[in-house]
Amino acid sequence: MRAATFLISIIFCLAPVAGIAWILIAGSITTVDGLFMSLILLSLSGVFLLNAVWELEDRGLLSFLHKKKTAPGKKPPAPQPN
Repeated sequence: MRAATFLISIIFCLAPVAGIAWILIAGSITTVDGLFMSLILLSLSGVFLLNAVWELEDRGLLSFLHKKKTAPGKKPPAPQPN
């Protein structure tokens, strides 16, 4: 089920990008309708991309992005003179 959610998120993330490419190819990016449509499509793409990133985070595949905090180590005791 989670793999399907991830794949659907990726597909729905890439589909609006194809719409933006079509707006650019058609040359309607300079109109008000084209600008607002591209903003709406970018927003949709961003939402689904964020969902895909959260899915990867839940699976632990993005654990390399988190820095591990280590407790400050104690200094070893000074050597005792004999």
